[in-house]
Amino acid sequence: MDDKNIISNNKIRCHGCIYFYITFKKERPWGCKKFGFISKFMPSSEVYNTTGTECAYRIDKNLNNKIL
Repeated sequence: MDDKNIISNNKIRCHGCIYFYITFKKERPWGCKKFGFISKFMPSSEVYNTTGTECAYRIDKNLNNKIL
């Protein structure tokens, strides 16, 4: 399975989520604060490929949401 299929198979996107962040590491550029990992692929893709379900913790960023 190539990278494009991994990213396009799930509907949840990390961009705009309060838990999503950029690591600035070339080998693993994206991270998820909720699950506590960094990855070569989008965290939502890693969660889907590992568990077989879409991420249930995605929360949209806005002024009213804060990470506890």
